[in-house]
Amino acid sequence: MLVLAAAVMHATWNAMVKVDDDRLMTMAVVISTTGLFAPFLLLIGPPPTPESWPYIVLSALLNNAYFLFLIEAYRFGNFSRVYPIARGSAPLLVAAGAAWFAGENLSGGELLGVIIVSVGIISLVWGGGFRISTENRSVIFALLTGLMIAAYTVVDGLGVRLSGNPAAYIGWLFILSPLPLITIAIVRRRGQALVYLKKHWRPAVLGGTLNLGSYGLSIWALSLSAMANVSALRETSVIIAAIIGTRLLNEPFGRQRIIAAAIVAAGVITIAVQS
Repeated sequence: MLVLAAAVMHATWNAMVKVDDDRLMTMAVVISTTGLFAPFLLLIGPPPTPESWPYIVLSALLNNAYFLFLIEAYRFGNFSRVYPIARGSAPLLVAAGAAWFAGENLSGGELLGVIIVSVGIISLVWGGGFRISTENRSVIFALLTGLMIAAYTVVDGLGVRLSGNPAAYIGWLFILSPLPLITIAIVRRRGQALVYLKKHWRPAVLGGTLNLGSYGLSIWALSLSAMANVSALRETSVIIAAIIGTRLLNEPFGRQRIIAAAIVAAGVITIAVQS
């Protein structure tokens, strides 16, 4: 339930980023707002253990690489095509990373569920008439985005378990994460940054709240369950995003995407039954 709630929040704030023309500023303002809320989490329990700090810093860097790769992927490709590749490639990469670094070996049924979810999510691409030959750069950046998702998921899974307090881990991560992207946005946009903030602060507050809830719930879930299972369930946000796109953004949701949604649902059920 934690991860599925996070998926709804994630799809919602990503849809807000999608409809904005300046994605760099939108992303920077959203995660900055998240950073403003994050200190309240530090009031819950003790600070993170010293052992977890290298993971907090590394995760913050990986998150910024993820944001930058995602922005570039959207620059060269369509949202409904890039998003499934980025999110769909992550669960299998997380399963491999968790097995290698954390010794988490999934059962045959759990691994089957992760594979089904990944196949279903990536198959959403084909419903949009995707042609790899025409969007090679968007594919490369989307795959790099998926690699960053997998990397920070494994890092957070290891770090939060060492932290002694998931709330403090999440709080410090969200305090540090905005700093590099804010710097990049200010340097690139200069005086336009304040103009943008004055016009868009209301949706930014909402987006930042949803981002905090989405990532925070996911990290909390990583302290309770296997990394690959959490990652696969979280990527159901692709289906929720497709529904948002259909109902609110007037994007098509044809037969192939309905089949893809059913495949993802089957994978989620398989994981739930096997876990």
